[in-house]
Amino acid sequence: MTPLHHPTLNSSAQRLGNIALARQTVLQQGAALPANALAPWVERSWLRCVESGLQAHAAVSFNQVSEQHKRQTSEINQRLVSAAKSTLEGLGRAIVNTRYFAILTNAQGVVIDASGAIDRSDPRAHLITRIGTDLSERSIGTTAIGTALAELQPVWLHRGEHFFEATSVYSCAGAPLFGPDGNCVGMLDVTGIDALERPELKHLVRQSACKIENALLTAQQHALLLRLNWPGNTLGSDADGILCLDVDGWVQGANRVARQLVPGLHASVHVSEVFGLPFEHLFDAAKRPGQIIELPLWSGLRLAALAVGREHEMQQLQTSPALTRPLRDVEAAMIRKAVDDARGNVGQAAQVLGISRATLYRKLGQKPAV
Repeated sequence: MTPLHHPTLNSSAQRLGNIALARQTVLQQGAALPANALAPWVERSWLRCVESGLQAHAAVSFNQVSEQHKRQTSEINQRLVSAAKSTLEGLGRAIVNTRYFAILTNAQGVVIDASGAIDRSDPRAHLITRIGTDLSERSIGTTAIGTALAELQPVWLHRGEHFFEATSVYSCAGAPLFGPDGNCVGMLDVTGIDALERPELKHLVRQSACKIENALLTAQQHALLLRLNWPGNTLGSDADGILCLDVDGWVQGANRVARQLVPGLHASVHVSEVFGLPFEHLFDAAKRPGQIIELPLWSGLRLAALAVGREHEMQQLQTSPALTRPLRDVEAAMIRKAVDDARGNVGQAAQVLGISRATLYRKLGQKPAV
Protein backbone atom coordinates (compact mmCIF):
# COMPACT_ATOMS: atom_id res chain seq x y z
CA MET A 1 0.00 0.00 0.00
CA THR A 2 1.31 3.44 -0.90
CA PRO A 3 1.96 5.50 2.26
CA LEU A 4 -0.17 8.58 2.75
CA HIS A 5 1.59 11.95 2.81
CA HIS A 6 0.05 14.82 4.76
CA PRO A 7 0.38 17.95 2.52
CA THR A 8 0.88 20.28 5.49
CA LEU A 9 3.64 18.17 6.99
CA ASN A 10 5.34 17.77 3.61
CA SER A 11 5.15 21.53 3.01
CA SER A 12 6.53 22.24 6.49
CA ALA A 13 9.49 19.88 5.98
CA GLN A 14 10.27 21.49 2.63
CA ARG A 15 10.07 24.97 4.18
CA LEU A 16 12.51 24.05 6.95
CA GLY A 17 14.81 22.48 4.37
CA ASN A 18 14.81 25.67 2.30
CA ILE A 19 15.60 27.74 5.40
CA ALA A 20 18.50 25.41 6.29
CA LEU A 21 19.89 25.73 2.77
CA ALA A 22 19.59 29.53 2.94
CA ARG A 23 21.45 29.60 6.26
CA GLN A 24 24.28 27.53 4.80
CA THR A 25 24.50 29.76 1.74
CA VAL A 26 24.50 33.11 3.58
CA LEU A 27 25.85 32.44 7.07
CA GLN A 28 28.42 29.73 6.30
CA GLN A 29 29.45 30.36 2.72
CA GLY A 30 28.86 34.13 2.66
CA ALA A 31 27.19 33.84 -0.73
CA ALA A 32 24.15 35.67 -2.05
CA LEU A 33 20.78 33.95 -2.27
CA PRO A 34 18.83 33.57 -5.51
CA ALA A 35 15.78 35.80 -5.86
CA ASN A 36 12.78 34.86 -3.69
CA ALA A 37 14.73 32.17 -1.81
CA LEU A 38 13.98 33.93 1.49
CA ALA A 39 11.88 36.82 2.71
CA PRO A 40 13.94 39.93 1.88
CA TRP A 41 13.69 41.32 5.43
CA VAL A 42 15.23 38.11 6.80
CA GLU A 43 18.25 38.21 4.51
CA ARG A 44 18.82 41.92 5.19
CA SER A 45 18.70 41.28 8.93
CA TRP A 46 21.13 38.36 8.67
CA LEU A 47 23.58 40.57 6.81
CA ARG A 48 23.26 43.32 9.41
CA CYS A 49 23.97 40.78 12.15
CA VAL A 50 27.06 39.47 10.34
CA GLU A 51 28.33 43.01 9.73
CA SER A 52 27.93 43.82 13.44
CA GLY A 53 30.10 40.84 14.37
CA LEU A 54 27.43 38.44 15.65
CA GLN A 55 28.04 34.70 15.14
CA ALA A 56 25.09 32.40 14.50
CA HIS A 57 26.44 29.52 16.63
CA ALA A 58 27.16 31.69 19.70
CA ALA A 59 25.09 31.49 22.88
CA VAL A 60 22.29 34.02 23.37
CA SER A 61 21.77 35.93 26.61
CA PHE A 62 18.39 37.56 27.03
CA ASN A 63 19.75 40.45 29.04
CA GLN A 64 17.64 43.01 30.85
CA VAL A 65 18.41 46.70 30.86
CA SER A 66 19.51 48.31 34.13
CA GLU A 67 16.94 48.99 36.84
CA GLN A 68 17.23 52.73 36.22
CA HIS A 69 16.77 52.23 32.49
CA LYS A 70 13.80 49.94 33.16
CA ARG A 71 12.10 52.57 35.33
CA GLN A 72 12.69 55.27 32.75
CA THR A 73 11.37 53.01 29.99
CA SER A 74 8.22 52.23 31.98
CA GLU A 75 7.57 55.92 32.67
CA ILE A 76 8.15 57.01 29.07
CA ASN A 77 5.94 54.24 27.63
CA GLN A 78 3.11 54.42 30.16
CA ARG A 79 0.67 55.81 27.60
CA LEU A 80 1.56 53.13 25.06
CA VAL A 81 1.08 50.32 27.59
CA SER A 82 -2.26 51.79 28.65
CA ALA A 83 -3.45 52.23 25.05
CA ALA A 84 -2.43 48.66 24.18
CA LYS A 85 -3.93 46.95 27.22
CA SER A 86 -7.34 45.93 25.87
CA THR A 87 -5.94 44.98 22.46
CA LEU A 88 -3.26 42.81 24.06
CA GLU A 89 -5.89 41.05 26.15
CA GLY A 90 -8.03 40.39 23.08
CA LEU A 91 -5.01 39.22 21.13
CA GLY A 92 -4.10 36.85 23.95
CA ARG A 93 -7.59 35.32 23.80
CA ALA A 94 -7.39 34.91 20.02
CA ILE A 95 -4.17 32.88 20.19
CA VAL A 96 -4.66 31.10 23.52
CA ASN A 97 -4.85 27.62 21.93
CA THR A 98 -1.97 28.04 19.49
CA ARG A 99 1.05 28.04 21.84
CA TYR A 100 1.70 31.67 20.84
CA PHE A 101 1.76 34.74 23.12
CA ALA A 102 2.06 38.50 22.62
CA ILE A 103 4.93 40.87 23.44
CA LEU A 104 4.94 44.69 23.38
CA THR A 105 8.24 46.57 23.13
CA ASN A 106 9.33 50.17 22.88
CA ALA A 107 11.04 51.59 19.79
CA GLN A 108 14.38 50.18 20.97
CA GLY A 109 13.09 46.62 21.32
CA VAL A 110 12.88 46.56 25.13
CA VAL A 111 9.91 44.62 26.52
CA ILE A 112 7.29 46.84 28.19
CA ASP A 113 4.38 44.35 28.40
CA ALA A 114 3.34 40.79 27.49
CA SER A 115 0.07 38.88 27.34
CA GLY A 116 -1.33 35.45 26.61
CA ALA A 117 -0.65 31.87 27.64
CA ILE A 118 2.97 32.31 28.77
CA ASP A 119 4.54 29.21 30.37
CA ARG A 120 6.72 30.84 33.04
CA SER A 121 8.25 27.45 33.86
CA ASP A 122 9.81 27.39 30.37
CA PRO A 123 12.87 29.70 30.35
CA ARG A 124 12.51 30.12 26.59
CA ALA A 125 9.18 31.86 27.24
CA HIS A 126 9.94 33.45 30.59
CA LEU A 127 13.19 35.16 29.56
CA ILE A 128 11.76 36.94 26.52
CA THR A 129 8.59 38.17 28.27
CA ARG A 130 10.22 39.83 31.30
CA ILE A 131 9.68 43.59 31.47
CA GLY A 132 12.97 45.26 30.60
CA THR A 133 14.45 42.44 28.49
CA ASP A 134 16.39 43.76 25.49
CA LEU A 135 15.08 41.95 22.40
CA SER A 136 16.64 44.30 19.87
CA GLU A 137 18.47 43.03 16.80
CA ARG A 138 21.84 44.06 18.19
CA SER A 139 21.13 41.99 21.30
CA ILE A 140 19.52 38.75 20.08
CA GLY A 141 19.93 38.97 16.30
CA THR A 142 17.21 38.41 13.73
CA THR A 143 13.69 38.18 15.20
CA ALA A 144 10.34 39.66 14.25
CA ILE A 145 10.96 42.34 16.89
CA GLY A 146 14.29 43.64 15.62
CA THR A 147 13.32 43.16 11.99
CA ALA A 148 9.98 44.97 12.26
CA LEU A 149 11.70 47.91 13.97
CA ALA A 150 14.42 48.03 11.33
CA GLU A 151 12.13 47.56 8.32
CA LEU A 152 9.15 49.50 9.73
CA GLN A 153 6.77 46.97 8.20
CA PRO A 154 4.96 43.79 9.36
CA VAL A 155 7.10 40.65 9.14
CA TRP A 156 6.91 36.88 9.71
CA LEU A 157 9.84 34.65 10.75
CA HIS A 158 9.87 30.89 11.27
CA ARG A 159 12.40 28.77 13.16
CA GLY A 160 15.79 28.96 11.40
CA GLU A 161 15.02 32.35 9.90
CA HIS A 162 16.10 33.67 13.28
CA PHE A 163 19.81 34.49 13.19
CA PHE A 164 21.08 32.54 16.18
CA GLU A 165 20.82 28.76 16.21
CA ALA A 166 19.67 29.03 19.83
CA THR A 167 16.61 31.09 18.80
CA SER A 168 15.50 28.70 16.04
CA VAL A 169 12.82 27.31 18.38
CA TYR A 170 10.77 30.46 17.91
CA SER A 171 8.24 31.44 15.25
CA CYS A 172 7.02 35.03 15.34
CA ALA A 173 5.08 37.80 13.64
CA GLY A 174 5.74 41.47 14.29
CA ALA A 175 4.41 44.88 13.31
CA PRO A 176 5.76 48.36 14.13
CA LEU A 177 3.63 50.85 16.06
CA PHE A 178 3.41 54.51 15.04
CA GLY A 179 2.41 57.37 17.31
CA PRO A 180 0.13 60.36 16.58
CA ASP A 181 3.09 62.27 15.12
CA GLY A 182 3.92 59.47 12.67
CA ASN A 183 7.11 58.32 14.41
CA CYS A 184 7.69 54.70 15.45
CA VAL A 185 7.00 54.27 19.17
CA GLY A 186 7.39 50.49 19.50
CA MET A 187 6.29 47.17 18.08
CA LEU A 188 3.83 44.35 18.66
CA ASP A 189 5.01 40.74 18.46
CA VAL A 190 3.37 37.32 18.60
CA THR A 191 5.77 34.46 19.37
CA GLY A 192 5.39 30.69 19.54
CA ILE A 193 7.87 28.09 20.85
CA ASP A 194 8.22 24.81 18.93
CA ALA A 195 4.90 25.78 17.35
CA LEU A 196 3.40 25.14 13.94
CA GLU A 197 4.07 27.85 11.38
CA ARG A 198 1.16 30.27 11.18
CA PRO A 199 2.04 33.09 8.75
CA GLU A 200 -1.56 34.34 8.97
CA LEU A 201 -0.58 35.75 12.35
CA LYS A 202 1.16 38.57 10.49
CA HIS A 203 -2.27 39.84 9.45
CA LEU A 204 -3.59 39.52 13.01
CA VAL A 205 -0.62 41.42 14.41
CA ARG A 206 -0.89 44.15 11.79
CA GLN A 207 -4.62 44.55 12.53
CA SER A 208 -3.95 44.63 16.28
CA ALA A 209 -1.19 47.21 15.78
CA CYS A 210 -3.68 49.51 14.02
CA LYS A 211 -6.04 49.23 16.98
CA ILE A 212 -3.27 50.18 19.39
CA GLU A 213 -2.23 53.14 17.25
CA ASN A 214 -5.82 54.39 17.09
CA ALA A 215 -6.23 54.01 20.85
CA LEU A 216 -2.99 55.93 21.42
CA LEU A 217 -4.16 58.70 19.09
CA THR A 218 -7.67 59.12 20.46
CA ALA A 219 -6.45 59.05 24.07
CA GLN A 220 -4.61 62.35 23.65
CA GLN A 221 -6.34 65.65 24.26
CA HIS A 222 -8.34 66.95 21.31
CA ALA A 223 -11.52 68.88 20.62
CA LEU A 224 -12.60 67.19 17.40
CA LEU A 225 -11.99 63.78 15.88
CA LEU A 226 -12.46 63.25 12.15
CA ARG A 227 -12.98 59.76 10.72
CA LEU A 228 -11.98 59.74 7.06
CA ASN A 229 -12.43 57.37 4.13
CA TRP A 230 -13.14 57.42 0.43
CA PRO A 231 -16.78 58.10 -0.49
CA GLY A 232 -18.77 54.87 -0.62
CA ASN A 233 -16.85 53.17 2.19
CA THR A 234 -18.48 52.64 5.57
CA LEU A 235 -17.12 54.85 8.34
CA GLY A 236 -16.67 53.80 11.95
CA SER A 237 -14.10 50.99 11.90
CA ASP A 238 -10.37 50.69 12.60
CA ALA A 239 -9.86 50.96 8.83
CA ASP A 240 -10.72 54.69 8.95
CA GLY A 241 -8.23 57.46 8.72
CA ILE A 242 -8.38 59.36 12.01
CA LEU A 243 -7.45 63.01 12.46
CA CYS A 244 -7.51 64.89 15.78
CA LEU A 245 -7.88 68.68 15.98
CA ASP A 246 -7.73 71.26 18.75
CA VAL A 247 -10.40 73.94 19.19
CA ASP A 248 -8.67 76.26 16.73
CA GLY A 249 -8.41 73.67 13.95
CA TRP A 250 -4.77 72.69 14.37
CA VAL A 251 -3.91 69.04 13.71
CA GLN A 252 -2.85 67.31 16.93
CA GLY A 253 -2.19 63.89 15.42
CA ALA A 254 -3.20 61.39 12.75
CA ASN A 255 -3.07 57.65 12.21
CA ARG A 256 -1.34 55.85 9.34
CA VAL A 257 -4.49 55.58 7.23
CA ALA A 258 -5.09 59.33 7.45
CA ARG A 259 -1.54 59.96 6.28
CA GLN A 260 -2.12 57.67 3.32
CA LEU A 261 -5.36 59.45 2.43
CA VAL A 262 -3.81 62.91 2.80
CA PRO A 263 -0.10 62.90 1.84
CA GLY A 264 2.04 65.42 3.67
CA LEU A 265 -0.23 65.44 6.69
CA HIS A 266 1.63 66.17 9.92
CA ALA A 267 1.10 67.66 13.34
CA SER A 268 1.19 71.46 13.69
CA VAL A 269 -0.49 71.98 10.30
CA HIS A 270 -3.82 73.81 10.22
CA VAL A 271 -6.73 71.81 8.85
CA SER A 272 -7.55 74.65 6.43
CA GLU A 273 -4.34 73.73 4.61
CA VAL A 274 -5.69 70.21 4.19
CA PHE A 275 -9.37 70.67 3.31
CA GLY A 276 -10.92 73.26 1.03
CA LEU A 277 -13.58 74.51 3.41
CA PRO A 278 -13.70 76.59 6.62
CA PHE A 279 -12.69 74.48 9.61
CA GLU A 280 -15.73 75.83 11.47
CA HIS A 281 -17.86 73.62 9.22
CA LEU A 282 -16.22 70.57 10.79
CA PHE A 283 -17.23 71.65 14.28
CA ASP A 284 -20.74 72.42 13.04
CA ALA A 285 -20.92 68.90 11.61
CA ALA A 286 -19.99 67.46 15.01
CA LYS A 287 -23.23 68.93 16.37
CA ARG A 288 -25.11 66.52 14.07
CA PRO A 289 -23.92 63.09 15.30
CA GLY A 290 -23.75 60.38 12.68
CA GLN A 291 -24.02 62.73 9.69
CA ILE A 292 -21.53 61.93 6.93
CA ILE A 293 -20.06 64.96 5.18
CA GLU A 294 -17.83 65.28 2.12
CA LEU A 295 -14.53 67.10 2.46
CA PRO A 296 -12.83 68.61 -0.60
CA LEU A 297 -9.05 68.30 -0.63
CA TRP A 298 -6.98 71.03 -2.22
CA SER A 299 -5.83 68.37 -4.71
CA GLY A 300 -9.37 68.21 -6.09
CA LEU A 301 -10.14 64.81 -4.51
CA ARG A 302 -12.92 64.39 -1.98
CA LEU A 303 -13.19 62.33 1.20
CA ALA A 304 -16.14 61.16 3.26
CA ALA A 305 -15.90 62.19 6.91
CA LEU A 306 -17.59 61.76 10.24
CA ALA A 307 -16.93 64.53 12.78
CA VAL A 308 -17.00 63.59 16.47
CA GLY A 309 -16.61 66.31 19.10
CA ARG A 310 -15.52 65.87 22.71
CA GLU A 311 -17.99 67.68 24.93
CA HIS A 312 -15.48 69.09 27.43
CA GLU A 313 -13.15 70.50 24.78
CA MET A 314 -16.02 71.62 22.55
CA GLN A 315 -17.16 73.99 25.31
CA GLN A 316 -14.06 76.05 24.58
CA LEU A 317 -15.42 76.83 21.12
CA GLN A 318 -17.52 79.62 22.54
CA THR A 319 -14.36 81.56 23.43
CA SER A 320 -12.17 80.58 20.46
CA PRO A 321 -11.20 83.80 18.59
CA ALA A 322 -11.21 82.03 15.23
CA LEU A 323 -14.81 80.92 15.70
CA THR A 324 -16.12 84.38 16.61
CA ARG A 325 -15.59 85.53 13.01
CA PRO A 326 -18.78 85.66 10.93
CA LEU A 327 -19.04 82.50 8.84
CA ARG A 328 -19.50 84.59 5.67
CA ASP A 329 -16.13 86.26 6.29
CA VAL A 330 -14.42 82.92 6.79
CA GLU A 331 -15.97 81.50 3.62
CA ALA A 332 -14.93 84.57 1.63
CA ALA A 333 -11.36 84.20 2.87
CA MET A 334 -11.29 80.56 1.79
CA ILE A 335 -12.60 81.46 -1.66
CA ARG A 336 -10.07 84.26 -2.09
CA LYS A 337 -7.30 81.86 -1.09
CA ALA A 338 -8.46 79.32 -3.66
CA VAL A 339 -8.53 81.95 -6.40
CA ASP A 340 -5.11 83.28 -5.40
CA ASP A 341 -3.66 79.76 -5.36
CA ALA A 342 -5.12 79.23 -8.85
CA ARG A 343 -3.48 82.51 -9.97
CA GLY A 344 -6.83 84.03 -10.83
CA ASN A 345 -8.16 80.99 -12.70
CA VAL A 346 -11.75 81.00 -11.43
CA GLY A 347 -12.62 77.72 -13.13
CA GLN A 348 -9.73 75.93 -11.47
CA ALA A 349 -10.55 77.48 -8.08
CA ALA A 350 -14.18 76.40 -8.42
CA GLN A 351 -13.11 72.84 -9.23
CA VAL A 352 -10.87 72.71 -6.14
CA LEU A 353 -13.68 74.05 -3.93
CA GLY A 354 -16.16 71.59 -5.43
CA ILE A 355 -18.61 74.27 -6.59
CA SER A 356 -19.71 75.61 -9.99
CA ARG A 357 -18.11 78.62 -11.64
CA ALA A 358 -21.46 80.44 -11.42
CA THR A 359 -21.64 79.84 -7.67
CA LEU A 360 -18.08 81.02 -7.23
CA TYR A 361 -18.74 84.21 -9.20
CA ARG A 362 -21.88 84.82 -7.14
CA LYS A 363 -19.98 84.45 -3.87
CA LEU A 364 -17.29 86.79 -5.21
CA GLY A 365 -19.99 89.31 -6.13
CA GLN A 366 -18.88 89.33 -9.79
CA LYS A 367 -20.57 88.57 -13.08
CA PRO A 368 -19.32 85.53 -15.01
CA ALA A 369 -16.89 86.32 -17.81
CA VAL A 370 -18.29 85.87 -21.31
